Amino acid sequence: MTARHDILHRIETALIATTDIFEHFTMGYVKAEKKAGGEPVTAADNEVNKLLLELLLRDGEGWLSEETTDNPSRLQKRAVWIVDPLDGTKEFIKGIPEWCVSIGFVEDGRPVAGGIFNPATGETFLGAEGEGVTYNGQPVTLDNKRSLSTASVLASRSEIYRGEWKLFANSDFTIHPMGSIAYKLALVAAGKADITWTITPKNEWDVAAGAALVLAAGGVVYEPNTGTLPSFNSANHLLSGLAAHSKTLLKETRKQIALAMAAAATN
Repeated sequence: MTARHDILHRIETALIATTDIFEHFTMGYVKAEKKAGGEPVTAADNEVNKLLLELLLRDGEGWLSEETTDNPSRLQKRAVWIVDPLDGTKEFIKGIPEWCVSIGFVEDGRPVAGGIFNPATGETFLGAEGEGVTYNGQPVTLDNKRSLSTASVLASRSEIYRGEWKLFANSDFTIHPMGSIAYKLALVAAGKADITWTITPKNEWDVAAGAALVLAAGGVVYEPNTGTLPSFNSANHLLSGLAAHSKTLLKETRKQIALAMAAAATN
């Protein structure tokens, strides 16, 4: 068993274990509280976080999670788990099946393995560097489209609501509003959508697992303002944004993102 395969096994085991927790919750009928920053949190977020911490973390590894007080000691670790126990809490509360458990594994700042589980749809995405990506246990690959005109682009429902995607209303590509950036990234990695991007800042825990999946599938992941893969497990875990897709669409997608960034700069 390779080291990557062992990590994937640990991720898969942890994702399966969360099923027992979600059996006690019904999306759309969940009580939520507000965290200090105003974001919602539920008992499910906290229970899943506790379970993942118990199942995943081993001696010598670091930990970064949305629902755990950050410990700067992670910065001294080569191997770090970057976790969002429930990405898409707002959708979970509203009863929209676009939320997931997101587990990323980072080595020396690079996301090398990830797993994403959507309990509402029964979808499990697993992938690692050198191991490829599976969707519900079956190997999958990116859809290597060569033209943006036939592409499906997953966009943040919140960003569309705020009018940030009006610029592309008459574009050739198809825009699909969706919650949970982790879930969007997983769908791109599995070839079920072509592109996702956001120029809105995201935390590392939002995207680490999804970035690992897209990279494992042979795609590209980068911050729109730099065009390069961000280094994960940073002291400041907030990224400026993220884009992910196949290498074949890099030139066209970068052009569209540049238009979005220019429009945002004038507003």
